[in-house]
Amino acid sequence: MADPRIRQIKIKTGVVKRIAKEKVVYEKEAEQQKVRIQKLKDEGQDEHNIRKQEEVLQESLMMVPDCQRRLAKAFTDLKNTLNTEQDLKEHEDYLAAEQVLKDAECQLPEAS
Repeated sequence: MADPRIRQIKIKTGVVKRIAKEKVVYEKEAEQQKVRIQKLKDEGQDEHNIRKQEEVLQESLMMVPDCQRRLAKAFTDLKNTLNTEQDLKEHEDYLAAEQVLKDAECQLPEAS
């Protein structure tokens, strides 16, 4: 049977990967929404439609800090797990987890 520690590393790696991807999607959605709102304003669309689209934009913008918080927590969790499981360093899932940490590092919020 597979080592339960490897299973935990796989799960935590998946969590970091998913949250990092989610954050990128929300940021991209917010940018698209800004463009859409500007287009509506340029076309002279109904004020109600513009307000509704601005609400959608605010919802997307609110999700980015939430994703950053969850990503920071998952990142730290995975990093701590890898630090405690040094004996698995040669395992492919351990190496994959290290790569995911490197990839996700640029998505982390700036340390204040």
